[in-house]
Amino acid sequence: MADDTIEIFDAGEAQSDADWLSIMEEIGEEAGYFEPLGEAHSAFFSDQGPVLLVTFETMAGIRAAGGGQMPLGYQIAAPRGWSCLTIVAHHDSWYRDPAVWGYFDRLTDDAFFEDFDRVVFYGAGMGGYGAAAFSVVAPGATVLAIAPQASLDISVAEWDKRFPATRRLDFTSRFGFAPDMVEGAEKVLLLYDPLIQVDAVHAAFFRGPHVTRLRAFHVGRDPQVQLARIGALRPLIDAACEGTLTPQLFARLWRARGAHPSYLGRLAGRVQTSGNTARLVRVLRAALGRIDHPQLHEALARAEEKLARERLDAAQERPQDARQQGRQQATP
Repeated sequence: MADDTIEIFDAGEAQSDADWLSIMEEIGEEAGYFEPLGEAHSAFFSDQGPVLLVTFETMAGIRAAGGGQMPLGYQIAAPRGWSCLTIVAHHDSWYRDPAVWGYFDRLTDDAFFEDFDRVVFYGAGMGGYGAAAFSVVAPGATVLAIAPQASLDISVAEWDKRFPATRRLDFTSRFGFAPDMVEGAEKVLLLYDPLIQVDAVHAAFFRGPHVTRLRAFHVGRDPQVQLARIGALRPLIDAACEGTLTPQLFARLWRARGAHPSYLGRLAGRVQTSGNTARLVRVLRAALGRIDHPQLHEALARAEEKLARERLDAAQERPQDARQQGRQQATP
């Protein structure tokens, strides 16, 4: 392992994907290594300490998220003196590439994961699938997967039509069905929105006493982004790496959403689509009781105006209904 000196690297000067790959190769020479895995993936390893955080990310996601264009795993691990390994997908590949499989085979042959006291696999969406699928190479690891797919093989997940391009990918060969690959993990923590039906069905494939479900109602279709916005993402990953992530801790972190306009606005939007104006008014008033935000005030004013109209229309209809009922009763 590396010594106690921690140097934080930055790839923020990259202007293009080619620049970023070149800069990351230079960083890898000092931090550990940056290695191409075929044409569609890369591996970045930072060697710092006895805890290893393995993340599955995309080049586009890394470059767009800030943080000096460094992988999220590195941003979390480096300041803590933890090691990190990030598998970077150059496009939406779901890591279904023999070059990636061969890389993990080499790590297994070298007993790479045995050098660490704790190993945590993390990813979201496509990355969640990768984290679960490849965790099999490190028995006893912890898996934190946010809204992962179990598989996108058409014979298993024909009902998930969100990713039509994946129909050409092979999910039947090695590392294919993620729920089977987590059987050797010590803990599997699945975070998803039960109201997103496709995510809930994928989560249902993961079973066993070592599987813990962290249900984040109304977190939406991009849970990683929303968790980051409310400041819960990094503490969740920190806790997974420290071995302290429990449903109770998640519930405490998830409660922080009540103070964030983005979550409250999205919740109000869902209620609005239901057509229940009275409930929308209650939700917006409750939101304003927690946070004073101009957009919430504007939305509440519109909702209250609409509710007043609905009640007036209902009051005007009642006498007409009563007269009509009276005429029907008077008819012999």
